[in-house]
Amino acid sequence: MLLTLATSSLQKILTKPGETQGPQGMSLLEVPAFAISELDLRGLNIAASMLSGWSLSDLDKLRDEADKAACPCLVLEDETELQISSSDTNNEVVRERITRLATAANRLGCNAIAVRCSAAADESSLQQTAQMFKNVMTTIERLELTMLIVPYKGLTDEADQLTDLIKRIGGFRIGAMPTFGHADQSGSPSEELRKLAPYAGAIHATVNEFTRAGKHKGVDLKSCVEAIVSVSFVNTLAIEYVGTADPVKNIIKAREMLVAAIEDCKQP
Repeated sequence: MLLTLATSSLQKILTKPGETQGPQGMSLLEVPAFAISELDLRGLNIAASMLSGWSLSDLDKLRDEADKAACPCLVLEDETELQISSSDTNNEVVRERITRLATAANRLGCNAIAVRCSAAADESSLQQTAQMFKNVMTTIERLELTMLIVPYKGLTDEADQLTDLIKRIGGFRIGAMPTFGHADQSGSPSEELRKLAPYAGAIHATVNEFTRAGKHKGVDLKSCVEAIVSVSFVNTLAIEYVGTADPVKNIIKAREMLVAAIEDCKQP
């Protein structure tokens, strides 16, 4: 299992568009080298919102920096809610957004895109959503990407519903990207993760702050790791820091805790 970084974790300390210098003087282009040298994380899940206003040449620069640092861009994640409905016009807008996302992901050298879709949890919406995704899978496959669906509200809120949607879409390039945080909201995080991990191309380890005693204030990270290991998950696990304190300190602490949990799972 490869530990990686969700770039949204560093958003508070990065230079933003229009700024000459961020709080720590670091831009997104410098994150690949920083992730490797300072955080010991070996890949990036890029938040699409952080690329707003970027040109194709800007994307090429980020890919070059990631290649030089041996810290590749792996997943391009769209935080925007894609609203699926019976409206052909609305769904065409969704398809166009996914196509733009896929084009950017391909330029970055990613192997997957991740999206959130909002639809009612009923049979009609399930059919409409599955068909919408089927309509864009040709583009996804042509660009040699995988489509990952992030658990969200409505149709994809529960693991059983999300896996049903994935099965109806069908093919080898469709899957899920569960998060520890969403699984925790279900009330049975280990059970949710065990259901979704077999379909997961990547997982986000949602991380909050730690107490002075070293206890994580959010979901039980060790239990979550045990759950995904129990169903033989071997893909990437990206640290996604969502707290308000120093992200670097908390990411490092989370990595240490996750590494220890993974090693414990290897013990006979």
